[in-house]
Amino acid sequence: MALFRASEHKRMPWKNGGGETVEIAVFPPHASVDDFDWRISMATVASDGAFSIFPGIDRTLSILDGNGMGLEIDGKAAVLLMRESQPLTFAADVPVVARLVDGPITDLNVMTRRGRFSHSVERVTGRFCVSRNAPSDRVFVLATGDAFAVSAHQSFALGALDAMSIDVATDVQADDIVCYVIRLTPQG
Repeated sequence: MALFRASEHKRMPWKNGGGETVEIAVFPPHASVDDFDWRISMATVASDGAFSIFPGIDRTLSILDGNGMGLEIDGKAAVLLMRESQPLTFAADVPVVARLVDGPITDLNVMTRRGRFSHSVERVTGRFCVSRNAPSDRVFVLATGDAFAVSAHQSFALGALDAMSIDVATDVQADDIVCYVIRLTPQG
Protein backbone atom coordinates (compact mmCIF):
# COMPACT_ATOMS: atom_id res chain seq x y z
CA MET A 1 0.00 0.00 0.00
CA ALA A 2 1.14 3.52 -0.69
CA LEU A 3 -0.31 6.50 1.15
CA PHE A 4 -1.21 9.86 -0.42
CA ARG A 5 -1.79 12.35 2.42
CA ALA A 6 -4.17 15.25 1.74
CA SER A 7 -1.51 17.70 2.95
CA GLU A 8 0.84 16.48 0.19
CA HIS A 9 -1.56 16.60 -2.78
CA LYS A 10 -0.28 18.80 -5.64
CA ARG A 11 -2.20 22.03 -6.40
CA MET A 12 -2.41 23.48 -9.91
CA PRO A 13 -4.69 25.74 -11.99
CA TRP A 14 -7.55 24.25 -14.01
CA LYS A 15 -6.85 23.70 -17.68
CA ASN A 16 -9.32 26.51 -18.52
CA GLY A 17 -7.91 28.78 -15.76
CA GLY A 18 -11.24 28.99 -13.92
CA GLY A 19 -10.15 27.45 -10.63
CA GLU A 20 -7.72 25.15 -8.86
CA THR A 21 -7.24 21.38 -9.01
CA VAL A 22 -5.78 19.29 -6.22
CA GLU A 23 -4.02 16.35 -7.87
CA ILE A 24 -3.93 13.15 -5.80
CA ALA A 25 -2.21 10.83 -8.28
CA VAL A 26 -1.33 10.77 -11.97
CA PHE A 27 0.20 8.32 -14.44
CA PRO A 28 2.73 8.47 -15.88
CA PRO A 29 4.30 10.23 -12.90
CA HIS A 30 4.65 13.99 -13.44
CA ALA A 31 2.38 13.93 -16.52
CA SER A 32 0.71 17.21 -17.44
CA VAL A 33 -3.02 17.79 -17.97
CA ASP A 34 -2.42 17.16 -21.69
CA ASP A 35 -0.55 13.84 -21.61
CA PHE A 36 -1.71 11.73 -18.62
CA ASP A 37 -3.01 8.16 -19.03
CA TRP A 38 -5.01 8.48 -15.81
CA ARG A 39 -5.49 11.13 -13.16
CA ILE A 40 -7.24 11.35 -9.79
CA SER A 41 -7.94 14.85 -8.50
CA MET A 42 -10.29 17.09 -6.55
CA ALA A 43 -11.53 20.58 -7.29
CA THR A 44 -13.63 23.26 -5.66
CA VAL A 45 -16.28 24.66 -8.00
CA ALA A 46 -17.28 28.10 -6.71
CA SER A 47 -19.39 29.39 -9.61
CA ASP A 48 -21.44 28.20 -12.56
CA GLY A 49 -19.53 27.65 -15.77
CA ALA A 50 -18.11 25.42 -18.47
CA PHE A 51 -15.83 22.47 -17.73
CA SER A 52 -12.43 22.15 -19.38
CA ILE A 53 -12.41 19.96 -22.50
CA PHE A 54 -10.09 16.91 -22.42
CA PRO A 55 -9.89 15.21 -25.86
CA GLY A 56 -9.93 11.40 -25.72
CA ILE A 57 -10.69 11.30 -21.97
CA ASP A 58 -13.47 9.68 -19.94
CA ARG A 59 -14.25 11.17 -16.54
CA THR A 60 -16.19 10.29 -13.41
CA LEU A 61 -17.33 12.94 -10.93
CA SER A 62 -18.47 12.56 -7.33
CA ILE A 63 -19.48 15.31 -4.90
CA LEU A 64 -17.33 15.29 -1.75
CA ASP A 65 -18.69 18.44 -0.10
CA GLY A 66 -21.39 21.02 -0.74
CA ASN A 67 -25.01 20.97 -1.88
CA GLY A 68 -24.46 19.61 -5.37
CA MET A 69 -24.52 20.80 -8.95
CA GLY A 70 -26.44 20.20 -12.14
CA LEU A 71 -24.42 19.14 -15.18
CA GLU A 72 -25.59 19.79 -18.73
CA ILE A 73 -23.56 17.26 -20.71
CA ASP A 74 -23.33 17.74 -24.47
CA GLY A 75 -26.48 19.90 -24.56
CA LYS A 76 -28.69 17.30 -22.85
CA ALA A 77 -30.99 17.93 -19.88
CA ALA A 78 -29.15 18.61 -16.63
CA VAL A 79 -28.19 15.73 -14.35
CA LEU A 80 -28.23 16.59 -10.65
CA LEU A 81 -25.15 15.38 -8.78
CA MET A 82 -25.29 15.48 -4.95
CA ARG A 83 -23.10 14.12 -2.12
CA GLU A 84 -25.48 11.15 -1.83
CA SER A 85 -25.39 10.45 -5.60
CA GLN A 86 -23.53 7.57 -7.15
CA PRO A 87 -20.48 8.69 -9.16
CA LEU A 88 -21.36 10.01 -12.64
CA THR A 89 -19.31 8.89 -15.67
CA PHE A 90 -19.26 10.86 -18.95
CA ALA A 91 -16.99 11.84 -21.84
CA ALA A 92 -14.65 14.73 -21.00
CA ASP A 93 -14.34 15.79 -24.64
CA VAL A 94 -17.89 17.12 -25.00
CA PRO A 95 -19.22 20.46 -23.73
CA VAL A 96 -20.27 20.35 -20.06
CA VAL A 97 -21.81 23.26 -18.15
CA ALA A 98 -22.12 23.17 -14.34
CA ARG A 99 -24.76 25.01 -12.34
CA LEU A 100 -24.34 24.99 -8.56
CA VAL A 101 -27.38 24.09 -6.45
CA ASP A 102 -26.59 26.30 -3.45
CA GLY A 103 -23.01 27.43 -2.97
CA PRO A 104 -19.60 25.95 -3.79
CA ILE A 105 -18.88 22.22 -3.99
CA THR A 106 -15.78 20.06 -3.88
CA ASP A 107 -15.68 17.17 -6.32
CA LEU A 108 -13.63 14.03 -6.88
CA ASN A 109 -12.57 13.74 -10.51
CA VAL A 110 -11.19 10.51 -12.02
CA MET A 111 -10.06 10.64 -15.67
CA THR A 112 -8.62 8.02 -18.03
CA ARG A 113 -7.37 8.22 -21.60
CA ARG A 114 -9.46 6.02 -23.91
CA GLY A 115 -7.53 3.12 -25.39
CA ARG A 116 -4.94 3.20 -22.58
CA PHE A 117 -7.00 2.83 -19.36
CA SER A 118 -10.59 2.48 -18.25
CA HIS A 119 -11.86 3.18 -14.76
CA SER A 120 -14.68 2.74 -12.29
CA VAL A 121 -15.53 4.62 -9.11
CA GLU A 122 -17.62 3.12 -6.31
CA ARG A 123 -19.06 4.99 -3.31
CA VAL A 124 -18.94 2.82 -0.14
CA THR A 125 -19.39 3.24 3.62
CA GLY A 126 -18.73 1.15 6.69
CA ARG A 127 -16.42 -1.86 6.63
CA PHE A 128 -15.37 -3.33 3.29
CA CYS A 129 -12.61 -5.38 1.70
CA VAL A 130 -10.96 -4.23 -1.51
CA SER A 131 -8.46 -5.95 -3.80
CA ARG A 132 -7.21 -5.82 -7.37
CA ASN A 133 -9.13 -7.82 -9.99
CA ALA A 134 -5.95 -8.39 -12.02
CA PRO A 135 -2.23 -7.87 -11.29
CA SER A 136 -2.05 -4.97 -13.77
CA ASP A 137 -4.96 -3.04 -12.19
CA ARG A 138 -4.39 -0.02 -9.96
CA VAL A 139 -6.81 0.42 -7.06
CA PHE A 140 -7.10 3.49 -4.84
CA VAL A 141 -9.28 4.27 -1.83
CA LEU A 142 -10.07 7.89 -0.94
CA ALA A 143 -11.52 8.50 2.55
CA THR A 144 -13.71 11.52 3.29
CA GLY A 145 -13.02 11.21 7.03
CA ASP A 146 -11.17 9.04 9.53
CA ALA A 147 -10.75 5.42 8.40
CA PHE A 148 -8.38 2.55 9.11
CA ALA A 149 -6.95 0.11 6.54
CA VAL A 150 -5.28 -3.24 7.24
CA SER A 151 -3.65 -5.71 4.85
CA ALA A 152 -1.56 -8.79 5.57
CA HIS A 153 1.58 -6.60 5.60
CA GLN A 154 0.63 -3.04 6.64
CA SER A 155 -1.91 -0.84 8.36
CA PHE A 156 -2.70 2.84 7.87
CA ALA A 157 -4.86 5.43 9.59
CA LEU A 158 -6.49 7.65 6.99
CA GLY A 159 -7.74 11.17 7.57
CA ALA A 160 -10.14 13.29 5.55
CA LEU A 161 -9.20 13.27 1.83
CA ASP A 162 -6.22 10.95 2.32
CA ALA A 163 -5.91 8.25 -0.35
CA MET A 164 -4.04 4.97 -0.60
CA SER A 165 -3.21 2.57 -3.38
CA ILE A 166 -3.94 -1.12 -2.78
CA ASP A 167 -1.62 -3.94 -3.88
CA VAL A 168 -3.10 -6.81 -1.84
CA ALA A 169 -6.50 -7.52 -0.29
CA THR A 170 -7.14 -4.81 2.28
CA ASP A 171 -9.86 -4.42 4.91
CA VAL A 172 -11.07 -0.86 5.41
CA GLN A 173 -13.05 0.24 8.46
CA ALA A 174 -14.74 3.57 7.77
CA ASP A 175 -17.77 3.41 10.12
CA ASP A 176 -20.16 6.10 8.80
CA ILE A 177 -17.53 7.70 6.56
CA VAL A 178 -17.91 7.64 2.79
CA CYS A 179 -14.98 6.19 0.86
CA TYR A 180 -14.46 6.01 -2.88
CA VAL A 181 -12.90 2.90 -4.44
CA ILE A 182 -11.22 3.81 -7.75
CA ARG A 183 -10.19 1.04 -10.16
CA LEU A 184 -7.88 1.79 -13.10
CA THR A 185 -7.55 -0.95 -15.71
CA PRO A 186 -5.02 -0.95 -18.57
CA GLN A 187 -6.52 -1.40 -22.07
CA GLY A 188 -5.09 -3.10 -25.14
